[in-house]
Amino acid sequence: MEDSKRGKLIALITGIFSILIGLLYLIIIILLDFRGPILPPPPEALIEVVTPFLCFFVMAL
Repeated sequence: MEDSKRGKLIALITGIFSILIGLLYLIIIILLDFRGPILPPPPEALIEVVTPFLCFFVMAL
């Protein structure tokens, strides 16, 4: 009988913990959604990323 009560208690604690994680995730998503739409980076930012990659690729040849 003791093991049955302990199992139920662990299940209850685990369930509450998972619900809290789900609610925390939902709150974070709602807060992030209020920031507005995601905008692409400006073209200047993409040049800085592509340039080192191209330099590495040209050096490898």
